[in-house]
Amino acid sequence: MDGKSNELGQVSLNTAQLLVKCLEEEGVKYIFGIPGEENLEVMNAIYDSTIEFITTRHEQGAAFMADIYGRLTGKAGVCLATLGPGATNLVTGVADAHSDGAPLVAITGQVGTERMHITSHQFLDLCKMFEPITKKTKMIVRPNTVNEIVRIAFKYAESEKPGACHIDLPVNIAKMPVDSCEKPLLKKVQPKEFAELETIEEAAAEIFKAKNPVILAGSSAVRAQASEALTKFATDLKIPVIVTMMSKGIIPCNNPYFISTIGIPQKDYVNKVIENADLVIAVGYDIVEYAPAKWNPNGSIEIIHIDSSQAHINKLYQPKVEVVGDISDSLLKVALRTSRKNEPVCALGIKEEIEKEHESYSGDLSFPMKPQKILNDVRKVMGPDDIIVSDVGAHKMWIARHYNCYKPNTCIISNGFATMGIGVPGAIAAKLINPDKKVLTITGDGGFMMNSQEIETAIRIGTPFVTLVFNDNNYGLIKWKQEEQYGKSCYVEFTNPDFVKLAEGMNAKGYRIEKAEDLIPTLEEAFKQTVPVIIDCPVDYDENLRLTEQLKKIYKG
Repeated sequence: MDGKSNELGQVSLNTAQLLVKCLEEEGVKYIFGIPGEENLEVMNAIYDSTIEFITTRHEQGAAFMADIYGRLTGKAGVCLATLGPGATNLVTGVADAHSDGAPLVAITGQVGTERMHITSHQFLDLCKMFEPITKKTKMIVRPNTVNEIVRIAFKYAESEKPGACHIDLPVNIAKMPVDSCEKPLLKKVQPKEFAELETIEEAAAEIFKAKNPVILAGSSAVRAQASEALTKFATDLKIPVIVTMMSKGIIPCNNPYFISTIGIPQKDYVNKVIENADLVIAVGYDIVEYAPAKWNPNGSIEIIHIDSSQAHINKLYQPKVEVVGDISDSLLKVALRTSRKNEPVCALGIKEEIEKEHESYSGDLSFPMKPQKILNDVRKVMGPDDIIVSDVGAHKMWIARHYNCYKPNTCIISNGFATMGIGVPGAIAAKLINPDKKVLTITGDGGFMMNSQEIETAIRIGTPFVTLVFNDNNYGLIKWKQEEQYGKSCYVEFTNPDFVKLAEGMNAKGYRIEKAEDLIPTLEEAFKQTVPVIIDCPVDYDENLRLTEQLKKIYKG
């Protein structure tokens, strides 16, 4: 990175150059975004750096890529846009990362400081705009503060609970020189914090007394890499485990004490397990995913909160004990101080019913394909380490319910903000990080068309993943809700392009499923390709209302 020499021969960098050096110090490997007039100085500095800039086709796609990068790596994904409309296009992806607990840093260009006091072309107060959807938002107004502001952004983005931060850089400040003594600040690893012994012992006592405890595991446990500890805790103490959508795989689906995923709008089999419980052990649970009102409506269930952060404030989530510290360490220490001998017979009986229902679709060859059968086939093709990125729509409910995981972060679901359009850009980031794994995004036709242009990005940067489109020519989830509430639907229908031709027109590969027997061999063929693949799969969403009626009968029964 070239700078200018001063009279003493010392190299002086400008603000943009020091910004990029700071990003390198933070370990940034990729920046996703679109160049603009007001960030030209930053783009020039990136060009001379070790960072790879990935040019996207829309800023929303860039933000989603940074979002999923952060979620999968634990390191802040970085997205960049110019001022005005470029910055506003980032908002949805930034908000998604912030709500879902994914570390992300967004960088925007801005008009010069000399224009901010008057009405000016493309000017928006971006710090005010990003404030509600970030942990910190800062404008660089003095060149010598850039290193502090970058360190602040990454510190807050990556600290628990992770989220988004924003840096705004005016075009005139970007060009100004910084003092030659200024350099990136060191990134420090925060030491682990451990729970107090008193709370460990209180939790152990409550678990020993409980007759029907259940573990509710959430996304913080995934971020804390507590899978091994949680699995041992549940197995040794014979406690059934329910997971949220964002923590699928935190305990392997073939573990005898894994029950199911909770979170679809309807009351499901798994709700019975919690309602029969006299103690919920919430491990890394985040109320943004599945509100306490849905599983503890009367506030009558006793709760133990085990997490690296204190419990959220919610009148229906009032833990009797809070064990705050490193989650794995807490689980180990609690387990050493308590014991349980009885099998959770009721919960295991419900697990059997769930498995029996899921397996009943394995031989279903009806067409259009039922979502249960599609996911049954997908599970047969995907390995334990392979990654699914779910877009948002009716298919997400089916993935939550029917796609079981062996490891955490192998089924990525946006469920805090629940944002349509995340599937394709999210899969690009997942494949970029995991080039040797199969990466599949499952999306509805509505969600796919929101960011399908990023297929070109995938081709250009060489990230061959597979997109499986559930095709029903509807906004299926909204139609499902309308039919449940009003007995009819309206304003949700649309037409689609020929997805095979769309793929071919973008130099990708396209397939269309025409009978149920074709899905598995088509998926296997798709994963052999060296370019992105789009598979058009007609889906029978009459199953949506059938599930609603089925669950009403099951729950009453």
